[in-house]
Amino acid sequence: MLTVWLLFLQFLYGFIMPLQNRNQGKDARKRIEVARVIANNSKKMRLYHRGAIIRGDTSTPQLALVFTGDEFADGGERIRQVLRKHQIKASFFLTGRFYRNPAFQNIIQELKKDGHYLGAHSDQHLLYCDWRKRDSLLVNREQFRADLLRNYTEMQRFKVRESQARFYLPPYEWYNNTIATWTKELGLELINYTPGTLSHADYTTPNDKVYRSSRLILQSIYDFEKKAPSGLNGFILLMHIGTDPARTDKLYLYLDELLDYLKKNNYQPIRINELLTA
Repeated sequence: MLTVWLLFLQFLYGFIMPLQNRNQGKDARKRIEVARVIANNSKKMRLYHRGAIIRGDTSTPQLALVFTGDEFADGGERIRQVLRKHQIKASFFLTGRFYRNPAFQNIIQELKKDGHYLGAHSDQHLLYCDWRKRDSLLVNREQFRADLLRNYTEMQRFKVRESQARFYLPPYEWYNNTIATWTKELGLELINYTPGTLSHADYTTPNDKVYRSSRLILQSIYDFEKKAPSGLNGFILLMHIGTDPARTDKLYLYLDELLDYLKKNNYQPIRINELLTA
């Protein structure tokens, strides 16, 4: 089964165009390297790409729902209520700007109170490397460190210690091996979403060439689940806690439907630290 899965990944990672690039995959003509699979002490499998964990153990029907946030939080309360209804814990990776925003203080406190994972997403939502030349850094080591540590400083105001949030999701979900190394030097672990669906495209607006409707996004998730050898096992499914007002077709309004689908197909959504830690 593992051999079949790796062959599938070679096809998938070689031809899918990453949509995390706000300019629709300027790196798309380059093949994405097949990530390494390693076993930790618990014999669980992890998938890596450019030094970041992009998938957990594919042998069990568990996955992590991940929400990122910077400028917008319009879906925060709706997401919280739906997660509470389904008795599910998710993971929220928020920038320092998000943690500082007075308008977002209440939702952050409520998410923490409900037991969700609160993590870092950089302080200023920096673009670390060039869209076209991914190995070309746009920040140096000290700029990276200072920005990320400011993010964790803001988190401390909500009594979230660095040791409680060691998994780090980079801004724009765009990074390279150097960023992964610098992250590890701080005692943190870089992660990214699992490729294969369009969930991360819920930020797009109707005026974007890469616009994806919520129905199309949901269908991509359902199709992947049905066709992939391991379904959504070990998946890191990324969405946004809020999006530009120009996008009225909000994916978070379909969260209840998505969670019903996952339950029907026997998946258990868990926090990112539970998915990736032995």
